[in-house]
Amino acid sequence: MAKEYTGATNYMNGTNLFRFLVFSGLGIFMFFIPIEVAGKSSIPLGHIVNFFAKDLHGPSSIYAVIIMISGSIIPFIDKSWNKNTTNIIFSGFKILGAVFGAMVFLNMGPDWVLAKNFGPYLYEVVGIKVGLIVPIGAVFLSFIVGYGLIEFIGVFLRPVMTRIWKTPGRSAIDAVASFVGSYSIGLLITNQVFKKNKYTIKEACIIATGFSTVSATFMIVVANTMGIMDMWNIFFWTTLIVTFAVTALTVRMWPLKNKPDTYYNGGKGVPEEYGEGNLFRNALEEGLKAAQNPAPLHISVYNNLKDGVRIVMGFLPIVMSIGLLGLLLAEFTPVFDYFGYIFYPFTLLARLPEPMLAAKASSSGIADMFLPCLIAQSAPLVTRFVIAVVSISEILFFSAIIPVIMATDIPITITDMIIIWIERTIFTILITAPIAHLIL
Repeated sequence: MAKEYTGATNYMNGTNLFRFLVFSGLGIFMFFIPIEVAGKSSIPLGHIVNFFAKDLHGPSSIYAVIIMISGSIIPFIDKSWNKNTTNIIFSGFKILGAVFGAMVFLNMGPDWVLAKNFGPYLYEVVGIKVGLIVPIGAVFLSFIVGYGLIEFIGVFLRPVMTRIWKTPGRSAIDAVASFVGSYSIGLLITNQVFKKNKYTIKEACIIATGFSTVSATFMIVVANTMGIMDMWNIFFWTTLIVTFAVTALTVRMWPLKNKPDTYYNGGKGVPEEYGEGNLFRNALEEGLKAAQNPAPLHISVYNNLKDGVRIVMGFLPIVMSIGLLGLLLAEFTPVFDYFGYIFYPFTLLARLPEPMLAAKASSSGIADMFLPCLIAQSAPLVTRFVIAVVSISEILFFSAIIPVIMATDIPITITDMIIIWIERTIFTILITAPIAHLIL
């Protein structure tokens, strides 16, 4: 709602300004400012996770298997395993994932589980690292969501976000958190803000399926795998632009456009207020207003940490089961060849070299975002470039992000996410191919 800025208010005082600047600044530093440690550049949160994942690999590995086993047991303890068909299916996958995780941890089991590019890949790269970044990130999440930063940014970006992506201005920080940190952090922020009734169901679904992509650091892994690291800047900015251009299209299509504009548990929404006149002063006022009565820091940290652990227990065992099965299907069966026929007309229309290979690679992304790169890494350059962008822009895949979304409080079905994934993949191919033909 528009309002006229009224000048200094009781929000404009030294205490609120200190909270806003210091605590929000700490959140920005932890999540968004790359620093170099031991010759490697990453955000501070990334360095902390890498420390636990590498220097404390043993304890981190134990932690991951405990989380998997705990996550597989909890549905039977709280009796939610048979609440509906989805819960029954996912509870079965959680048990299977805990078994696979234990096999990798103990290095005991069949070769198809213990092969380097299957079980250990998921356990090390996805299980341990993502399993760590969610709860560790949750500790610092209070500084992002509790002291006015989201409200401050929202005032600036609201006109752009609402017109193009139909989401509040505050949702921009979710997108930034995903690109700079990880999709799990972006979803953690989205879930917290949604539960505070600052996003509607429709907005939360748009943000979760349209902004929660993998981090820029993982994009480097994709670029290296596809042999396009020498054109990193072109790849990065193309991917960034295409990903959000595709989101602008999918929000205007079913099923996202039909999601309800109601709030969490039927609550009353907290709309963004934006003023006329001095934009910076209006933004600062909204930020200081949010900083005036924050929850006690220790309570906020505890609640966010508890929510982070709950989320990671919800998806980590599923990563091991669905992700591993997807990798096996891609390697040893023609399933993704058949599924690829959905995209073949579009890879053909886009005049991609080896269009059937490109279609198969694109279809495999529903299992794991890295699978398209493994399948297409020997393809011609144009095809490699397009598939590299597809692997990022498609966003949704079963080895991680879909289970993460299912573990949040955002009400969106698996069927909805599969349809959105198909839409995103098609649009990404059609938008990226002309760019690739033009610049390569």
